[in-house]
Amino acid sequence: MPVEFVYGKVGAPDLHRRGLRPETAHDGHLLVDIEADLVVRDGDQVVLAEKLFPVAELAHALVGWLHRPDAERGDFVFVSMSCAEPGVVRMVESAEGWRVGSVFAPDAWTSPVSWDALAAQVGRFVAAVREDVAEIGVRPGLIPGL
Repeated sequence: MPVEFVYGKVGAPDLHRRGLRPETAHDGHLLVDIEADLVVRDGDQVVLAEKLFPVAELAHALVGWLHRPDAERGDFVFVSMSCAEPGVVRMVESAEGWRVGSVFAPDAWTSPVSWDALAAQVGRFVAAVREDVAEIGVRPGLIPGL
């Protein structure tokens, strides 16, 4: 698969340090505090590797982006409440197809893929994050379904 979002070690350690519980915390805290080690790769090429990345917040933002009408979608630039710089994850349409990259590595991009391939990979990522969110005691609706 040309583009892949892989993550592991899902948890919310900051939530517990704040004295909050997954089942009762405010959505804003949950989105930022549910973290995992995230890797975006294209085969063997790693485009982004971040520890303790806000995967719930990313999944939530991706759902909003995917639900936009095609004519209004445009490129995706992840604007996080916990990352100072916009574009830690970005998806840009080119003449050859969609590429995924990061502002942290401005010259590293995945190979171009079709919209259908990108949307399918994003959908798998979102579904997996929703499942893991439920496993740690948070209502899966925190991240809307696709």
